[in-house]
Amino acid sequence: MENLDLFVLRTLLDWRRAGKATLLATVIRTWGSSPRPVGSIMALCEGGAVVGSVSGGCIEDDLIHRYRDALQDGPPQKTRYGVSADEAHRFGLPCGGTLELLLEFNPDTATLADLVTRLGEGRMVERSTEIDTGRVVLADIAQPEALREHGGWLHNAFGPEYRLLMIGAGQLTEYLATMALFSGFSVTVCDPREEYRGAWQVPGVTLLHDMPDDVVRAFRADRRTAIVALTHDPKLDDLALLEALGTDAFYIGAIGSRRNQALRQARLIEHFEQTEESLAHLRGPIGIYIGSKTPAEIAVSVMAEVLAVKNGVPLPRDLAVGPAKEKLDVSANDAVSCFVREDV
Repeated sequence: MENLDLFVLRTLLDWRRAGKATLLATVIRTWGSSPRPVGSIMALCEGGAVVGSVSGGCIEDDLIHRYRDALQDGPPQKTRYGVSADEAHRFGLPCGGTLELLLEFNPDTATLADLVTRLGEGRMVERSTEIDTGRVVLADIAQPEALREHGGWLHNAFGPEYRLLMIGAGQLTEYLATMALFSGFSVTVCDPREEYRGAWQVPGVTLLHDMPDDVVRAFRADRRTAIVALTHDPKLDDLALLEALGTDAFYIGAIGSRRNQALRQARLIEHFEQTEESLAHLRGPIGIYIGSKTPAEIAVSVMAEVLAVKNGVPLPRDLAVGPAKEKLDVSANDAVSCFVREDV
């Protein structure tokens, strides 16, 4: 599954190219609790087909009821849901929740195609809509911007797909790739070992056979990229991680035990002129501690950490695999000591 916003915009473009009447709805303001954040979008096509989401479903149902057979040209309109407690309950909004939408009718096909093309090329774009007329202006931007309304214009930033590059094509990678795909990531797997690539079974993933450090260098990782080394082979993982540390990737990590991570750090410092400071961005052991043992559970642990970092959620130190296991080791040693003292 691709980035949800990009999927909505591509589907909307397909509808417009087919000559169908459409509506683009954007969440522009919320009060209290709301099911979807500001900037969320959905598209509606004549006949009632919908992609994307602005709520838990009830508001989409109301928009379908109101517009499926009555879509026409005209300037954008604002509409608000959940003003009263009764209406909030009717539309499935949380207690006290209110949201406001901007509805754009039949967005210009050429401008929409330009937006989709730019996003497909990995660019970040601000889409500005003149509310009185519906005129749209696109501008490339360097970093994400919060949705804002200013001077009669609504400005909404769209980014390219988040990307996950994984080194190694083993079973754990298959589980992690599957989770990343349905989380909206574009997934690339690199493994020069033919025996691993030959057993790969996850569709929708780009599978490469070049050496990992070359792949990382060519990947041009940015702030929407995560890089994870999963081979347990220093010849493959270490050089790739070194290249990754020179990029803006928001997440860089490697699988392995605490001992293996300590040995890797020592190797990189001794042989590759790294320092503890330069390795501070390297995560390992990766994942959050959930007592995982199987490849599927480990993948859940790793994906949860990647998403937390992506979403800017600070994780307590005790949730990290390394500190959590150290704490368990201390508890186990204390329990053994108590047992010995009582036995004596």
